[in-house]
Formats: sequence, C-alpha cells, structure tokens
Amino acid sequence: MNPIPVKFAAVILAGDRGAEDPLVKAAGVSCKALVPVAGRPMILRVLDALEGAAVIDSCLVCGSSDRLLGRSPELDSLISSGKIRWVENKTSPSRSAQAALDELPPDRPVLVTTADHALLTPQMVDHFCTQAVKSECDVVAGLARSEMVAAAFPESRRTITRLRDGGYCGCNLFVFLTPRGGNAVTFWRRVEEQRKHPLKIVKSLGFMAVLRYLLGRLTLEEGLSRMSSLMDARAGVVWMPDAEAAVDVDKVEDWALTEKILSGRRESVLKKPFY
Repeated sequence: MNPIPVKFAAVILAGDRGAEDPLVKAAGVSCKALVPVAGRPMILRVLDALEGAAVIDSCLVCGSSDRLLGRSPELDSLISSGKIRWVENKTSPSRSAQAALDELPPDRPVLVTTADHALLTPQMVDHFCTQAVKSECDVVAGLARSEMVAAAFPESRRTITRLRDGGYCGCNLFVFLTPRGGNAVTFWRRVEEQRKHPLKIVKSLGFMAVLRYLLGRLTLEEGLSRMSSLMDARAGVVWMPDAEAAVDVDKVEDWALTEKILSGRRESVLKKPFY
C-alpha cells in the first residue's frame, strides 16, 4: 500500500435542531449525535471511521456540552484523555465550522463531516481525502451521482441537486486544503445570514448563474467556476463510488434505513467463508 502523502485533521459538526426534533424524540436521547444505530451512538460510529482512516491523525468535535457531554462515558473519556478535542458549537453550522477551523493551524488540511454520517467508513474517508489532494483545489466537496443513490436505495428520498449534466447528492464530506479554502466558510456564513432574503442570495450568486440553474442549463463545471470566483478559492468535487456515502440520519426514516443497511453489512460478513 502506498503511503498517504498528506495527513488531515478531522472536524465533526455535532449540532442539531434541539430536543423537539422528531428523530431525537423517537430515539429517546438528548441530541441527534447520540441516536443509536445498530446499538452504537452515531457520533461514535463516525469517530470509529475516522480513527480507522489512514489519512486522519487528529480529531475535533464541535457540539453542545449541555446536550452531548455527560451522556456517553466513551465519548467523555475520549475528550478527557485529550484523544479528541472539543469545541463548543455556535449558532449556525457555518459559525461552528469556523470556530473549529480557528482551533487549527491555517495551513493544516482539514476534513469536515457531521455526527449523523452513521454509515461513514475508513475507506470512504481515505478515498475522499486522497482524491481531493489530487484535485489541487483549495476546498473540495464529496458528491454522489443521484442515479447511483436512487438505484441503491429506491425507498429513500434524498435531496438531489439537478444540473444540465446530471443530478447529484451531497455526502457531508468537505476538505479545506489551503488557507484560502477557509474563504468557503466565510461565503457559507454569508449565504446562511441571507437565507430569509432570497433576492440577496440571488445577488450574491449572480443573476445569470441562478437563472441558468432554474432553467436547467447550469453545468457542474460552470457552478464550480462561479463559486470559485465568489469565494476567491478554487472549488472542486470528488465523486464518491459508494451510494452509502450520501446517506445521513436526519429523519426517522433515515434512521430505519441505516439500521437496515448495517444489518445487511453484518449478514454479508457472516456469510463470508472462513477459507
């Protein structure tokens, strides 16, 4: 196996929508990150995947101490031992991401994912990060082809962004490879702050780019070029080969789906011959 040329710090965003979230209520836990999937809290599953990835050498969790700490002895132990760093989350995902990045050296390559990525595997992490490095971009997102995801999970409704050259699903995987990559978080925060003012968002993104998207004429390459210009950072994507990379646990239906997928994984392992 070839040595990994670049090591990443990993950031897990563990915020949620509060105690009234239907998923949190259904699971009977204090926050979404602690929803058990196949008997193990999601955030610990994500930490397991990051620990097993060859490209990751440190990890930081950004969450609510009131809702997350003191609820899982294993997580508390990882944090108190210093193996996992902790940062209190902020009022929005972009502000939480910025708080986490501020804790790390600006020239440190960083992978950002979420605590609800319960199907994340070390193989997904290694593939995404190594391919992102090859892109020579400043900031990279993981995407999955929508037709692949639909074929794998026809019963699941995933969010699809449709462009002229095809549809895709997000995978809650982002890397910031250079100091300039941090500009993407600044831009993300600006869009979050304008979410209740659609005309301001259109102005930020550019009227023609939005119009081309609405008419189904915008390609992914055009979108990346526009975003790169707006952020003053070269943006790229990595296509994930596994449909499971596009599944997060945001709703009760997603929870049931991940349980089903993990049950299938266990059955597959049990059926393997021992010779």
